[in-house]
Amino acid sequence: MLTGRLVLDLFAGPGGWSHALSVLGIRDVGLEWDAWACRTRAAAGQLTIRTDVAMYPTWPLVGRTAGLIASPPCQAWSMAGKRLGLVDQPLVHQAVADLADGRDTRAKLLAACKDPRSLLAAEPMRYLHALHSAGEPEWIAMEEVPDVLPLWRQYAVILRGWGFSVWTGILNAADYGVPQTRKRAILLASRTRTAEPPSPTHAQAAEPESLFGPGREKWVSMADALGWGATDRPVPTVCAGGGPGGGPEPFPSGARKTLTDARDRGTWKPPSPLPASHRPRLRPTRAGSPTCTCGTHRWSWSLRSNNQANATIRSVQEPAGTLFFGHRANECMWVAEPAGAATDGEDLAPAPIRITAAEAGALQTFPADYPWAGNKGQQFSQIGNAVPPLLAAHLLAPHLDKTLTRSDFILAA
Repeated sequence: MLTGRLVLDLFAGPGGWSHALSVLGIRDVGLEWDAWACRTRAAAGQLTIRTDVAMYPTWPLVGRTAGLIASPPCQAWSMAGKRLGLVDQPLVHQAVADLADGRDTRAKLLAACKDPRSLLAAEPMRYLHALHSAGEPEWIAMEEVPDVLPLWRQYAVILRGWGFSVWTGILNAADYGVPQTRKRAILLASRTRTAEPPSPTHAQAAEPESLFGPGREKWVSMADALGWGATDRPVPTVCAGGGPGGGPEPFPSGARKTLTDARDRGTWKPPSPLPASHRPRLRPTRAGSPTCTCGTHRWSWSLRSNNQANATIRSVQEPAGTLFFGHRANECMWVAEPAGAATDGEDLAPAPIRITAAEAGALQTFPADYPWAGNKGQQFSQIGNAVPPLLAAHLLAPHLDKTLTRSDFILAA
């Protein structure tokens, strides 16, 4: 039984929006169908109704919904898939227009769709139309892949006609402290304030303070997020059988970028440095003597976002590219690139190493110990589809009268 005023999270997934709300001191109710995402949410202590968003009735929500969040499944639209959502886009626009007028033509339109998931992007309008009769919700936040922006603009026209202030556009998660250049189409709407994007806190290059206010920090790198950076020798020295029993750690523990004392006192906690067992281990590509060759080979680590010819490859000293998973071609691998000449004639290039769920989650700004449920494939699918909690917190804070400071993410009263 639903009671009180709610923040409703459609397509709640494993809890990206929910974790951000918990940091802000708010609990939401998530609607989610995937069994493993529901188990992850339960382990994280998040309220969830396991249901098909397209089938759930709207009447229990009318008169009690303060905010609505929606991140429809992106597989039909994503560049990582077949992008049949683009083919179906006219049908989705028609569904939104019909639902906004109180006409449910979904069954007919669904039959014509090339990808049945395409029409899920119209589902938020079904809820919004029902809630509008009660003057709800007070605010809305929606997120999808960039190709969905024209659909968000259609939503915006309708919502403005209902008295909302609305902003739509593309935001880069790296501009808000996420160690990933993940671009997303965003819709923000409010009945009580001017809708506008949050001010970016980070930039590709650090910006100095000026007369117009504080500058922005440099984008957060993967090394910073995973606790691998800020050493005197950022390029790891390769030892045969590197790691325990075979030479020094390639990424020394405790090497996280120093944060301010204020951040340590705050509610928002960035991902903890991963334990040594979760970090890449350097190993030779062929059998050979275990003799340590420290100093003779030097390599730098990068993340390869998939195994296609046009894969994105980023140094650990940069943010990751957009993380997406779902089939073998989209695996993320740590790969080593030579950063110096060998002197002993031996090829000790470390073999590629698959990223762990804990590492991928941290690059999405989930805590390192977030309780991902399921096997590896199920965990990676959840992670790739999730909203980065840090980006979500920036988007939601103004609606909840909370403030995230630009540098330490302390919640200000």
